[in-house]
Amino acid sequence: MNRPTVAPALVVHSLVLSLVAVTMLAVPARAADPHANPWWKAGHAAAERARDESGVKGRAKNVILFVGDGMGIATVTAARILAGQRAGKTGEENRLSFETLPFTALSKTYNTDFQVPDSAGTISAMTTGVKTRMGVLGIDETVPRGDFAAAAAGSVPTILEQAEDRGLWTGVVTTTTVTHATPAGTYAHTPERNWEGDAKLSDAARQAGFPDIARQLIEQAHGNGPEVVLGGGRAFFLPADRADPERPDVKGTRLDGRDLVAEWQKKNPGGEYAWNAAQLEQVDGKTAPKILGLFDPGHMQFNADRAKDPGGEPTLAQMTAKALDVLQRAPEGYFLLVEGGRIDHGHHAGNAYRALDETIGFADAVQLALERTNPADTLIVVTADHSHTLTISGYPKRGNPILGLVVGALGEDKVSDQPAPDLTGRPYTTLNYANGPGYTGKSDAQPAGVKHFPHLPKSYEGITQGRPDLSTVDVTSPDYLEESTIALGSETHGGEDVGIWARGPGAPAFHGTQEQNFIYHAMAQALGWD
Repeated sequence: MNRPTVAPALVVHSLVLSLVAVTMLAVPARAADPHANPWWKAGHAAAERARDESGVKGRAKNVILFVGDGMGIATVTAARILAGQRAGKTGEENRLSFETLPFTALSKTYNTDFQVPDSAGTISAMTTGVKTRMGVLGIDETVPRGDFAAAAAGSVPTILEQAEDRGLWTGVVTTTTVTHATPAGTYAHTPERNWEGDAKLSDAARQAGFPDIARQLIEQAHGNGPEVVLGGGRAFFLPADRADPERPDVKGTRLDGRDLVAEWQKKNPGGEYAWNAAQLEQVDGKTAPKILGLFDPGHMQFNADRAKDPGGEPTLAQMTAKALDVLQRAPEGYFLLVEGGRIDHGHHAGNAYRALDETIGFADAVQLALERTNPADTLIVVTADHSHTLTISGYPKRGNPILGLVVGALGEDKVSDQPAPDLTGRPYTTLNYANGPGYTGKSDAQPAGVKHFPHLPKSYEGITQGRPDLSTVDVTSPDYLEESTIALGSETHGGEDVGIWARGPGAPAFHGTQEQNFIYHAMAQALGWD
């Protein structure tokens, strides 16, 4: 029988890829020694100083880290006012749930290679204690973005992994895909945050067998893996020939043919899987050993659009409640990450309404946790990974609708009940963005920034110069895109510091202005690990 010939170069290439894969799988996930990392050392020392300065006493049995993705100070302020105005008040005097916490600090959010950061490098700082570069998860700054062969050697253990290894129970709750940057930052080690499923891997990484983020979640080897995982992202767990249970026109994306949901169920006998709100509600969190909830093929719906979801989705507060039902049974305690992930997406689209509405929903989840936990044994930390370019300006009078036109000051001692004009005589809004798709220049296509909710119309049509006349525009509409100064398809992150609010054992350590990786060290210190 004739055998096909194989070119020597192809043989060598295949052998090299095989060796890379074998080497990569053989290297422990904790190959990097975080204690030798300068960022780790500096963060540890800062946490010790903060502890000594504040006289921190007591030890936390449990830690909950709330991350409002993109929730900068302006976002907090505007959301607080909007929530107050929805309650029939002027708004400025209101406080969101986490603003009542007794200890506060500021977090410096830059990545090691970028002045204005992304969500991957920032969550990695919070979960590993090591600042790192943009776009990578769970690895230090020595690994170039996309270099999968070097990823294992640069991997740094996360607080969730360490909690599992120490016998604590763990959970991840988000409104984005569970493989998105912030949730993945608790369990994944990858040089590319976008490798959520195997279809998104580079060709070289796929051929080498590098595990995508969804695989890493299911194959988690620390302890017995997270007890609770709730969010979106079903498509990354289902094979490409499998129709989505909620949307038959949508299929899974996995090219390897694996059904990771079925694998999770086999790995976790008795574990409960839910893909809609009704199923999650039926799960008895007081008895279920584990819960996996994937409520959308992609990101979960914005709060403003949730009622239109065909399958029905739980709120962030409802998911947090179910997670606590499970985790509060943990004998040794638990670590839980809760992310309000779509705050960020509202901002990227230049849509303040949805960003602020998501922030209020996030605050509701924090309120639930405050009510359901004991400050004597549970440290709650609320923060953001980065800011956005939202601004609050224009001298509106007290109680002026935060989403509305500026009505108020005409001069130092003059107050008007009519919209304040700009130098061209046109009104303007209190909220605007420094950049983004709300720019007034004429565009023949829908701004790219609205990809997160493509049903939105353009805010402005046919404006070739100057600002639009907003006197005939409903600027309080959920679909309104705020004006931006610089035209970009998607609004960018902001680089200023973000807030930290804390309650419980170890909370007094949160004061002053700290590097973002300090958050990990303060949490680990509260748990008695440092």
